[in-house]
Amino acid sequence: MDVSADVVVIGFGAAGACAAIEAAAGGASVVVLDRFAGGGATALSGGVVYAGGGTRQQVEAGVTDSVDAMVEYLRHEVRDAVSEATLRRFCEDSAKMLAWLEDQGVPFDARVSPFKTSYPTDDYYLYQSGSEDAWPNPAPRGHRTRAKGTSGKVFFARLAEATRRAGVRIMPQARAVELVTTDGRVTGVRCRVLSGLPKALHGALSRAGAKPWLYYPPLGRRLFGLAAWLERFARTVTVTARQGVIIAAGGFIADRDLVHENAPAYRGGLALGTPGDDGGGIRLGIAAGGKTARMDKVSVWRFITPPSALQRGVLVDSEGRRFGDATRYGAAIGSEIVARGGKAWLLIDDDVLRTARAQVRTQTARFQRWQVRHLLGRGLVTALTVEEVAAKAGIGVPEAFGRPPYSLINVSVRAGFGYPCPMLTLGGLVVDEETGQVQGVPGLYAAGRSAVGVCSESYVSGLALADCVFSGRRAGQHVSKEARC
Repeated sequence: MDVSADVVVIGFGAAGACAAIEAAAGGASVVVLDRFAGGGATALSGGVVYAGGGTRQQVEAGVTDSVDAMVEYLRHEVRDAVSEATLRRFCEDSAKMLAWLEDQGVPFDARVSPFKTSYPTDDYYLYQSGSEDAWPNPAPRGHRTRAKGTSGKVFFARLAEATRRAGVRIMPQARAVELVTTDGRVTGVRCRVLSGLPKALHGALSRAGAKPWLYYPPLGRRLFGLAAWLERFARTVTVTARQGVIIAAGGFIADRDLVHENAPAYRGGLALGTPGDDGGGIRLGIAAGGKTARMDKVSVWRFITPPSALQRGVLVDSEGRRFGDATRYGAAIGSEIVARGGKAWLLIDDDVLRTARAQVRTQTARFQRWQVRHLLGRGLVTALTVEEVAAKAGIGVPEAFGRPPYSLINVSVRAGFGYPCPMLTLGGLVVDEETGQVQGVPGLYAAGRSAVGVCSESYVSGLALADCVFSGRRAGQHVSKEARC
């Protein structure tokens, strides 16, 4: 049984949901396809949206921010990933974008974190989520979805509810395998769809495997491998798109070969996403004639905080030479570590170690606590002199600071199971920045991590989700204006 709609969206994460909602608001009938049950990396994320320029939450918290200040800071992070005009539009629309998310049911909060952290505890929901302190006019712009634990599940659940309220038809367990073209224009999607018992089992396995895929990959790969085996029972369905197709199927961090081909230096990290982030959507766009860019850009996360006392430490390489700035965002630190062969240590003195251990209970969320305890326990070596501690760590002797004893924390990419190093890809299909259409391919759009966007040069917490919302809405708004085929 074939299906038809005005707009077909491939991928049901943040970008896909926002695209579907906007296309439906524009009067289009919409079908969303997802290989699994929806959510993707969005549902596993912290649910943080980077927004500023005077959001309701910033105003309520008494935070001073402006569009110009936001543009000035992001210019350092975004660089030439998008044009100056697109960056300014992103910042000018930022507060309205967050209000739009609230209209869809996503809850935010104005409580500001008083300490530097990679992710705030459940007591705080607004924080400096990047390297703002390294530049003039810093302001907290990380808006965490108000929910317990990691908030991405609630963020996506509210968007999914809004998508259904908009009358969008969602087809889970439907894997897009080919784009249909007519006279050079994309007019549909050929997909493999499960039904009955295989569909139910596939959904159960993919839900059960999502967190193990991140936290215990061998089990995650096993569960998703069983789900992939069930896909042999799928039937082929063609979904006709009268106005256009939007690819919002994530990046390609789950495809090791593709990562190695495009970014060979980025090895040994934890693939941050789901098996759906295998580059499948990007490949569909390439097969239709699309071009890619920034496929070598990978975000590597090496957060030093929490606890905030660790910012006072000094980063050193395998020769014991100082580098970088421990107060910067984890992705900025991660990039510098990769540039040094993936090996690095944090040198701290006795006062920093004592203070950090005292901060664990009040500054860490539950999911962070086991990692921090590892770092401040088995993850470090201690000695009375820098010469002795360097010998224990097997590195060159760094310059001493503070008071002994000294400790070295291994913050290398391959630091061990207790301190994994998350990675995600930032490149994708090249799109028209005004419309989101894949350049050179009529009828095809792309959004989120399937496309080049605001965060395709570097990453700070919340910028990927904000870009998913921004680019997803853009694609949905413009595809709904297309003439029906």
